[in-house]
Amino acid sequence: MKKTVLALIATATTLGAVTAHAAEPGPYIGIGGVYNKNQYNIANDSTNGDKKSNEFGGKIFGGYQIDKMFAVEAGYTQFGKQKYDYSVGTDKGSVEAKAKSFYIAGKAAYPINEQFSVFGKLGVGRNKNDVNASGLAANLNDSGNKTALYAAIGAEYMVTPKLGLEVSYERYGKNKTDQGRKNGAFGFGARYHF
Repeated sequence: MKKTVLALIATATTLGAVTAHAAEPGPYIGIGGVYNKNQYNIANDSTNGDKKSNEFGGKIFGGYQIDKMFAVEAGYTQFGKQKYDYSVGTDKGSVEAKAKSFYIAGKAAYPINEQFSVFGKLGVGRNKNDVNASGLAANLNDSGNKTALYAAIGAEYMVTPKLGLEVSYERYGKNKTDQGRKNGAFGFGARYHF
């Protein structure tokens, strides 16, 4: 009995994947936002405030849908500008980080039904973080790039055959300077298929 039920579930899942509506092959573009965590680590920091913050940023992306399950995608994410005011004893200063990332990735999707699918992305990102610090933390001033593994998991809902809405968790990897943006971010957006 168990084997029969498992066989029926496997068959239904396979047929569902074959008949499910997904984006048609062709190019697409999208726009969205990211919600990311920031953290600052200043030596001997005596500030009583929170050294962590949550920020919103924006992203644009585009790609080519090869078939109903596979695509290639490139994107640009701007994490915004975050500032942290600190104290070391009686000395005060600030650290400001401005981070962005470019990525290119392969995307694999699995349709659950006619409109809803889950996906994963894997590729490479080029992260840039500009850090401007004043006071005793001025030694943190830096601007640099770092190449890192980019990965994401998410879900998409096709509102129409051309317009999809998506949510995801994206892992952009580390910055050259470890101040400000942390590795991961929650993403949300809309994409249009031509």
